This record gives sequence, C-alpha cells and structure tokens, in this order.
Amino acid sequence: MSKLVLLQGGQATPYALTEDQTVIGRLPECTIQLDSNMVSRKHAEVAKSDGKYFVKDLGSGNGTFLNGKKVETPTELKHNDRLKLGPMLFRYETDAPQPKPTTIQESDFLADDESEGSRIMATAANIDGFGMLDVAPEAKLKGVLEISRNLAGSVEIDKILPKILDTLFRIFPASDRGSIVLKDVETGILRPAAQKHRNPTEDESVKLSRTVLKKVIEEKSGILSADASSDTQFSAAESISALSIRSMMCAPILDLEGEAIGAINIDTQNPISQFEQEDLEILLAIAGQAGITLANARLYESFLQKQKQDSEMQIAQNVQVALLPESLPEIEGYSFFASYESAQAVGGDYYDCFPLADNRVVVSFGDVAGKGVPASLVMSRIASVVQCTLIHETDVQKAMQTINDLMSSHSIDGRFVTYVLCVIDLATHELTIANGGHMCPIVRQADGTLVEIGEEEIGIPVGIMEGYPFEIVKYSLQQGETVVIYTDGVSEAMNSNEDLYGMERLNEIITQNSGDPEELGIAIREDVRKHANGHPQNDDITLMTFGRV
Repeated sequence: MSKLVLLQGGQATPYALTEDQTVIGRLPECTIQLDSNMVSRKHAEVAKSDGKYFVKDLGSGNGTFLNGKKVETPTELKHNDRLKLGPMLFRYETDAPQPKPTTIQESDFLADDESEGSRIMATAANIDGFGMLDVAPEAKLKGVLEISRNLAGSVEIDKILPKILDTLFRIFPASDRGSIVLKDVETGILRPAAQKHRNPTEDESVKLSRTVLKKVIEEKSGILSADASSDTQFSAAESISALSIRSMMCAPILDLEGEAIGAINIDTQNPISQFEQEDLEILLAIAGQAGITLANARLYESFLQKQKQDSEMQIAQNVQVALLPESLPEIEGYSFFASYESAQAVGGDYYDCFPLADNRVVVSFGDVAGKGVPASLVMSRIASVVQCTLIHETDVQKAMQTINDLMSSHSIDGRFVTYVLCVIDLATHELTIANGGHMCPIVRQADGTLVEIGEEEIGIPVGIMEGYPFEIVKYSLQQGETVVIYTDGVSEAMNSNEDLYGMERLNEIITQNSGDPEELGIAIREDVRKHANGHPQNDDITLMTFGRV
C-alpha cells in the first residue's frame, strides 16, 4: 500500500492513498486537510494511474515541490520522495517492488537467435573470478600473467579494452574476431565497448548471439562451441551461421562483488583450429583478471571525478561563505548571534546584518526553496540584491517590494525565497518587519513569555510575483527581549528514527534558557544537534538571535 506521511511537530502522521484521487489543501472537503495559511484551499492532488501515483499542483499560490523541485506537470512519485506544500512536509512511501535495470535490450550488435530448440551444450562456471584453478593451472597462470603484464599501469578504460583483445589474440592464435561488451554504469544496459579483427582491413561490427550472451550474463558462466557451425544449439544464430563461425567462446567479466559487468567473446572461422574446454578455462581466468583491472580503472576514474567535484565544491563553498557576514555588528546595548550549517557543501539559507547610516541596523534572513548548488546560486543573488537595495531605499516596505521585484524579474522556476527583512531603529528600539512567506520571528520577553511577530502580515515568498504589496509590522523591543529567526531546517531536523525536532521543543528551549541572544542561540543550536544525534541533516540549519541586553 502507498501512503503519504506528514512530518510535523515531531510527529509522523500517515495517510493511506486508498482513493484514485487524493486532494490536499486547506478546505475541510479535501481528502487531506492541512491547517496552514501558506497552503491553498485546494493545493495539490495525488492521482493513481496504471498502478502508479502522480502528484499534480492545483494552481496553488506557494507551489508544490517534489524533492526541492517545483511541480509543473503531473510527476510520478517514487519511494521516499519528499513532497512539500508551503511549510508542510510529506514523505511518500510504497511497498511496491522497485524496478531493476534491464541488462540486455534490443541492439544492432545482438543477433536474433531465440528459438524453442536453442540450448547451450558446453559451459564452464566462473569460480572466484578466475575459473577453476585446478584445471590447466600452468596455462591459466601464463594467461593471467600475460594479461596482468600488458594491463600494468593502465587506468583508462578506453585503453584497457584494446589491450585485452590484443592479448587474447596472442594467447589464442586461431582467433579471427573478438569483442567486449560492458554494462552501462547508469542504465545497466550492455553496450559494445571494443572489437578486433584478425584481418586489419575488416571493420564490420562483430555480432553476438543473444542466447549466448544472456546465459553468460545471467548465469555468470562461460560458453564454448567446439564446432559452432554444426551445433544444433546455434541453428537460429545469424551471428554464427551467416558469418561462418566455426568455433566460439564467451566468458563473463565480473566486478569485485562478483556481479557480471560485461562479457568477452572470441571466435574463429578456421575449420581446422577449434577451441577446446581448456581454452574456455583459460579465457575465464583472463576475464577474471580483466574484470579486476576494469573495476580498478572505474574506481580510479570515480576518484579523479570526485576530486575534481570536491575541488569545485570547495571553491563554491568558499564563495558562499564570503557572501555571509564575517562578523556581526557590535552595538552598545544590543547583541547579535548567527549560526549557519548547510546540509550539503553549499546551501540555500541566507542571513546578513549590517548598519545603515541613519542609526539603524538591517537584519536580513532567508531560505531558498531547495538545497545544493541551485539554491546557493539564488542565495548569492538575493544577498547582493538586499545590499544594493538597502543602500538606496530607507523605507522598509518599499525596500521589500524592490527586493521582490528584482528577484521576480529573473526568477528560476521553483526557486523562490521565504524571506524576513527587519530594520532596527537604535534610537527608538522599534523593529520594522516585512515577511515574505517565512515563519514569524519569535520574541522571548524578559519573563520568558513568547510572542510571534506579524502572523497576519505574512506575504508570499520573494521571487514569485512582481508588484506584490507587502505589508509591514512594527514592534517595540524592550530591554531584556530577544528575537529568534530560524529556517525550517531547525524545526524539521530529524534523528535516526525520523522524529522531527518540532516547534514545541523549539519553544521550550527558547523559554527555558537565558534571554541573552548569544547564549540562547548557542543553546538552540546545541539542542538541535543533540536531537539529531549525528543523523545527517536533510535541510540547511540556520538561525539568528538578537536583542537588547
């Protein structure tokens, strides 16, 4: 059975998908009703089609997001997908078996030789990747040593494969054609990787028997035909009969885990020279060594690619950190604290704090939809837009509208920003706040009482619609009061049991701890870490605290 699991307030609430259409929204008649003003009346729909479930946005104001990407068209749900509607997070779960990649598909290098009478006569198992070492050990050892010597120092797959075929042609002088097929790493489909002809003037593609290749891959066994042209098992094989193949061998290439990642096939048209069982055993041993060499080459390629990516991501991380303030303002009577931890090398959370010329201080805080590199690019844009806007525009409401218009004019689908702009008047201690779809700032009063600022004035996230009329709210900050602004990575931090940190625990830690902004910020950060207990975070975790001390 498939279900949506609502992750909210430290609880995981399952909703079984028993209907063909499940409507999610704020209205009571919705199949799943959500109590949030950030969720549209009829926000999204999950519909069943041909045994699969698809999510569709119903024209919601804040959009529907699947794994951080905005849903534009009906999109199929996969097991453990994350579905977000406004601030509400769901996890899709299904007990349906997951499809496995197809190994062999239609291709012009395969000959159509399936028939009811097709059968394999001579086979040999591949033991430990080197064949049965108690059979012809001297010949096998010689073959393994030769292939090892020829492949020594080779780390590029494109250069390794021709060397394998060259070595096989020396070990088996009667060989006329040879080919290697390898499984595509991403799709799992077998594709031709290298081929060789005895006659250098020939360039026709080598075709393989579908029946032979299927058995070699699925059973991980080698196949031999001492006289292929007269074998009834190959009566329907165009690759054998039409090409006058007299004898052929095919052996699987296994990786370090013993899984078939490809096959080596060699054949001869010489009616006198025929492959024997001992030849097949030698080919299996050589294929085993080739498999190890290929696996090592792939690991090396992955290592180099990972090094390059790590280097690029480190540069991106350094650039992003440089966009965040190196230090927070030091102002008599005030204290500021910020904590930033991205879920990946780079993230989409953003904060800034800087003084203005007229004895005011800007606190800017945002959360880009999604994570990783795409979110970090949007984060860098809003960081520059805010700085440029606040230098020239002193009115908070107009500044908020300008920021939104600039972000909307060059927006990327699904990459909006929930954003809070707060300006502190240091003379009157008045806060002027504009909120674009973000959680309300929480004020901890001197006696520990909590107050949320501006719940009724929350607008839409920044970057969705130009010209939106944002409202502002004012709050007089008293001595001993501290403001807490956070991203949903704080309230939705998970432990290994996938229990959310939750608003209830956040409110408790704010109430029970010191009103000093730095001490409170550190207490929240450490309590979130304690809850996660080493479990990898699934979202950026960022918070700011500031107040009058």
